[in-house]
Amino acid sequence: MNYFRTAILLAGLTGLFMAVGYLIGGASGAAIALVVAAATNIFAYWNSDRMVLSMYGAHEVEAGTAPDLHRLVAELAARAGLPMPRVFLMDNPQPNAFATGRNPENAAVAVTTGLVQSLRREELAGVIAHELAHIKNHDTLLMTITATIAGAISMLAQFGMFFGGGNRDNNGPGIIGSLAMMILAPLGAMLVQMAISRTREYAADEMGARICGQPMWLASALAKIDNAAHQVPNMEAERAPATAHMFIINPLSGRGMDNLFATHPSTENRIAALQRLTSQFGGASTPSAPPRDGSGGPWGGQGPSRRGPWG
Repeated sequence: MNYFRTAILLAGLTGLFMAVGYLIGGASGAAIALVVAAATNIFAYWNSDRMVLSMYGAHEVEAGTAPDLHRLVAELAARAGLPMPRVFLMDNPQPNAFATGRNPENAAVAVTTGLVQSLRREELAGVIAHELAHIKNHDTLLMTITATIAGAISMLAQFGMFFGGGNRDNNGPGIIGSLAMMILAPLGAMLVQMAISRTREYAADEMGARICGQPMWLASALAKIDNAAHQVPNMEAERAPATAHMFIINPLSGRGMDNLFATHPSTENRIAALQRLTSQFGGASTPSAPPRDGSGGPWGGQGPSRRGPWG
């Protein structure tokens, strides 16, 4: 189903791309935009995950460099019935995480240093389980391609201000049209992102809770991450807002109830849904834990030890 949604998304964003090209350069602009959109779609399918990881300065960690984090991801991936994804660490003080990759066989989970330093091990397990749920649901292709193409549309719309405003032959949109295009084209791409984000986040929360076996681990993590996201800036996300929907919590912050311009459902609503789900787990149930190995925290012995059911 998500592959079909991805195809619809690519077609819709390609159409929007062509519309912006038409406003900039008429029929020839639309034709050029079609070629550029096709190239962008191909590039996004095969390389968007690498591009997003590079954008955030993520570096891959192995069992030898971050043994506990790597082990935790492996344990949860096994519980989810998934291949072991690649694990990346972002040097960013804001606690947050995202998953990327075109399919479960080519997936990656990326977490910030702020996340592993601020969460207890069971809370980190809840976050990673949520990201694995996105991989299992094949959300990551949709999320990453959306970020790539939406960012391209935003850039193209801004070019319209410089190349479309002064068209003497009236083949372009003029200054008024260029201004409208700068606003409406990125808004159209953003609306697609928002429509995707809300449903997939609730679904990933539920599946993630089932993967780790305890909804309140994720609920507790969401509360902490949301609070920190309002206080600790994520400068990379500020420079690339088209990627904001990929994170477990909006890295650009955002408060209050669900609304038209929120990239994620409200954290309060997500926590309430997880609290309701807890009753299906018999209250404070916990999963059967893997054997303890006596190691430190989930980030390879760096930082204080956080003992928990996964420790």
